[in-house]
Amino acid sequence: MKKFANQFVAAIVLALGAQFATPCAFAAGADDHEALAGVKEVWVAFDITAGEGKKLLGQLNVIDETRESLIRQGVTPHFVLAFRGPATRLIQTDQSMIKPEDREFAAKIAAKLDQMRGAPGVGDLVQCSVAIRQQGTKAENVIPPVKVVGNGWISLMTLQNRGYAYIAP
Repeated sequence: MKKFANQFVAAIVLALGAQFATPCAFAAGADDHEALAGVKEVWVAFDITAGEGKKLLGQLNVIDETRESLIRQGVTPHFVLAFRGPATRLIQTDQSMIKPEDREFAAKIAAKLDQMRGAPGVGDLVQCSVAIRQQGTKAENVIPPVKVVGNGWISLMTLQNRGYAYIAP
């Protein structure tokens, strides 16, 4: 009974310690082995709406990190990035439609999307034309790696019907 009690207390101490440990303590040894068991491919549609430059760039960096991690772990990603809403202003060439504090990020976002477009696992990069109209921008000003589609929601619905998982970062 004493052995059981000691094991029980040790388990509680470990569990409590885990709650207070920093995420970095787990990141180094963490992997996705269990989550990816038996998975060879993933199909994901990202619904991207962030209208702040720093936030959007951060999301793109994490999406790309996720893509790279899947590949390292032997899983083939198939990603589609769909831009709507306020994100529309950040993926265009007309700087006058971008808030001054976001302009430096817009250039970095364009470079990141250009880099991602040719990367393994990245399929379409699409911009909703409804959002273009609502944001007061123009289709001809959307940055080159991104193609304009009629309605981003229809694109996302279709992708989900084809088996893509939906993620809204």
